[in-house]
Amino acid sequence: MAEAREVLKMLRPQGGWVLRGNDYAGIEYIDCEPITKAEFEAGFAQYDAWKAEQDTAKATARAALLDRLGITADEAKLLLS
Repeated sequence: MAEAREVLKMLRPQGGWVLRGNDYAGIEYIDCEPITKAEFEAGFAQYDAWKAEQDTAKATARAALLDRLGITADEAKLLLS
């Protein structure tokens, strides 16, 4: 289950908000367009699919980069350690 901060990061990735607590009433909008309570609550249902999509895109990009470099993931770890 997603946490409120994760939902807010999904809905307003550029930031501009502060969260106090873990519910809609704890959101303070500093420099972004506010979301409605309905959008916030719907975000919990959407988060898991969104996160899976983000993880898949990241893994695909990583695999493509390793392929272009002609190295394996283990070899990349060795280079970065």
